[in-house]
Amino acid sequence: MRSPFYSDAEARGLRTLTNGPDKPLPLDATLSSLRRSLWGISGVSLVINLLMLTGPIFMLQIYDRVLVSGSVPTLVAIGTLALVLYCFYGVLEGLRGRVLYRIGQQVDAKLSAQAFSLSTAIPIKLGAQGRRLRPVQDMDTLSRFISGHGPAAIYDIPWLPFYLAIVFLFHSLLGFVALAGALAICIMIALNEVSCRGPSEKAAQVRGHRESFVEESCRNAEVIQAMGMTNALSDLWNRENTAFLDGQRIAADQSIFFGTSIKTTRFVLQSAILAVGAWLAIEQEISAGVMIACSIMTARALAPVEQAVAHWRGFVAARQSFRRLREMLRVQVEPDLDIALPLPRKRFTIAQLSCGPAGTRQPVVRGVNMELAAGEGLGIIGPSGSGKSTLVRAMVGAASILNGDIRFDGAELGQWSSAERRRFIGYLPQVLQLFDGTIAQNIARFDPYASSEAVIEAATLADIHDMIVGLPNGYNTIVGIEGMTLSGGQQQRIALARALYGAPFFIVLDEPNSNLDTEGEVALAEAITAMRHRGSIVILVAHRPRVIGTVDKVLCLKQGQVVASGPREQVLRKTLVSVSARASA
Repeated sequence: MRSPFYSDAEARGLRTLTNGPDKPLPLDATLSSLRRSLWGISGVSLVINLLMLTGPIFMLQIYDRVLVSGSVPTLVAIGTLALVLYCFYGVLEGLRGRVLYRIGQQVDAKLSAQAFSLSTAIPIKLGAQGRRLRPVQDMDTLSRFISGHGPAAIYDIPWLPFYLAIVFLFHSLLGFVALAGALAICIMIALNEVSCRGPSEKAAQVRGHRESFVEESCRNAEVIQAMGMTNALSDLWNRENTAFLDGQRIAADQSIFFGTSIKTTRFVLQSAILAVGAWLAIEQEISAGVMIACSIMTARALAPVEQAVAHWRGFVAARQSFRRLREMLRVQVEPDLDIALPLPRKRFTIAQLSCGPAGTRQPVVRGVNMELAAGEGLGIIGPSGSGKSTLVRAMVGAASILNGDIRFDGAELGQWSSAERRRFIGYLPQVLQLFDGTIAQNIARFDPYASSEAVIEAATLADIHDMIVGLPNGYNTIVGIEGMTLSGGQQQRIALARALYGAPFFIVLDEPNSNLDTEGEVALAEAITAMRHRGSIVILVAHRPRVIGTVDKVLCLKQGQVVASGPREQVLRKTLVSVSARASA
């Protein structure tokens, strides 16, 4: 069944990633843990709604007792009692609001870390489809709704029959008038839900596309400015934004129409109650106090309904976020590990591996086999588009493995948690990205327990220690989104130091010398040699001879298949002969 909150591909992708029907859903488990608090709010709401009878009863006593008797002491006594009850009501209403706010915070606190992990895991698992999902934003939407006034209205709506029943007790005709008005309002709420659901869901999908578009534009700001793409992208943005505004306007118009209709119906109903009550009072069937009390109780019965309609867009957004989160939080980010395996130290093997970019089902690389022992190095070469980057991403768990397996000391990579993987895997991607933080934090992978010695050792291996200490704040220099602008070569060497941090057993470097000068290439070659002497396996994607010369094995890919593999000199000789033959032909 197609989900109304995802595209078909996203829904299929999420279904393939879920833990299974028998595994408890994290969001449901979190709400279950708050069950006592939610039941407590139900009890408080009960007392609050009982206290809301203070106004009708007070008016009934004023009209039918005080005005008839003319007793000032009775007025003072009734007024004092009403004041006490209203104060008690105010305390409970404030308490309910505070508790709901804290429940929203607890939901956020319990699931925000998992939502953030999903934000980084789903794009790897679903590829481009997963980048449009926003677990953290959905969590914020849900927690804001829980912390707001919407849930209080939901708790009060079930008391509508209670107030109508009291109106019936006063007089059946008044009860039928109130019931007819309540039914009319309920029908309008149902129509509002049906008519607004489609536009709201479409607007939510378009909102996700808009956010992705803005993020991509920010990441590529230099390219946009340098190549004069601003106007073209602005036109594209205007088309996307127009579609979004159209959807928002349709949903808002329908919501405003039904909201206004419901408010108008409530006003008409109150006047109708007063008119019918006045007629019954003239006929001596009820007193004037009953007329006023019934009008107040009818208004009170319908007040939560009107409040719910006023927060309807927030309720719809929260419901959509809840359903998305409920599905996304089923995705297993971390493996269920009963036994912690020792870190690999001996070998790395690939058997009949077929893999593709994250989220795809079509292999880009097919039938790869290799085995590397501790201290060995492998260079992966081949023309552009041959699948080199896809292959190394699969080695570190960042691409889809469609067939075969990847093993470290005989165990698949998935048998280690991400916290354990960081201790034996170092990765330098082709597209560099430093995070908003200090140079030391970036090198240490934001490990809060990182030692200065380990950070400096990694920087020294990457031959960037002297450059770092030459900066105004040294290792405390802020880089990344809000920080100091570094050259491409400096960023690449910091990223290399990050890959070398902690002397990992398995190091993958994708085009590590793409931004390096001759001095940087020399430092890179020395770092690779040093890590191999320490027993690390080093795999690199590169074309320049200086770096290829640091490995003892080479694998050549062409159109996703291995065309040559073995000792470096043998493969390079075979590859050069093949290139020369094609050139002469």
